[in-house]
Amino acid sequence: MRYSGTHPRRFVERYKELDPEAFPEMQAHVRRQGRTPAGSHVPVLLEEVLEHLAPAPGDVVVDCTLGHGGHAARLLERIGPEGRLIGLDIDRVQMQRTAQRLAAPNVAVRRSHFAGVAKVLAAEGLDGADVVLADLGVSSMQLDDPARGFSYKHDGPLDMRMDDRLPRTAADVLAALAGEELAAHLRELADEPHAERIARAIVRRREQTPITTTRQLTQIIVEATGQRAGATAAGRDAGALHPAARTFQALRILVNDEMGGLEQFLRVVPYCLRPGGRVGIISFHSGEHRRVDDALRRARAAGVYAAVADAPVRPGGVEVGGNPRARSAQLRWARRGRD
Repeated sequence: MRYSGTHPRRFVERYKELDPEAFPEMQAHVRRQGRTPAGSHVPVLLEEVLEHLAPAPGDVVVDCTLGHGGHAARLLERIGPEGRLIGLDIDRVQMQRTAQRLAAPNVAVRRSHFAGVAKVLAAEGLDGADVVLADLGVSSMQLDDPARGFSYKHDGPLDMRMDDRLPRTAADVLAALAGEELAAHLRELADEPHAERIARAIVRRREQTPITTTRQLTQIIVEATGQRAGATAAGRDAGALHPAARTFQALRILVNDEMGGLEQFLRVVPYCLRPGGRVGIISFHSGEHRRVDDALRRARAAGVYAAVADAPVRPGGVEVGGNPRARSAQLRWARRGRD
């Protein structure tokens, strides 16, 4: 593939990263640079998941957010051929690719939201699972592909749907929300300090022209917050987020009703565990952290769980250095009693 300059910049130009089977050395090269190879996803807190959820030979394991299959592959190794792995995902394209890589007699991949885990287990004829894992948020494959519209870093259609069966894109949601409602969502779902200013700028712009691309939205936010257009992290305070990061997060959560799905999952998952079964949930931002922590502690107080994590498990410096996207990850776990 031909591209300008010495290194590929666009997603489609990174053909070596997108084909790890043909170019395995490229994956290692990119990881050494502290980046995630395009079109792939590095599983976060992998060793910690294995330690706290303790999958054993013969266990039934449900990976509720299959994605690239990084967690699932290691879980499958632990449960062996006598165990059973069920993978759930709503992203049709990624689910099909991962199903091909994990294909085995004891693996079943189903297109389902993780909130539907109870229905999937019933359809599989199972009375419950020994291990359930949910890795929340968006995957690197979705973020990196401009056609999906998840990232302010790439220009593309303002879509953001994890499930292409959803009727409304991010552009549709952005066009329908009243300014006050939009500002409230930015505060609640992303802790955006400039929520009102950004909401007013979006309303003014959409009165002139529809906002349909990620570049349009990013420019509106950059101008509204006073951040110089085109500035990089080096032009802001060290470690500061891009000015559009929180708005994109909040909009993605709205499009996919992530909080509603998470709350439903937290209600049903205790009753999907066999006696002694373990659940692990990896969350990435304050709204998720708070909901998961509250739900696990309430269930522990009610006697539903026999034990829950005393504190969230966070990635160490080595992991964050090799995978910066793991920085905000937190793992919380719980275990049902044996009676």
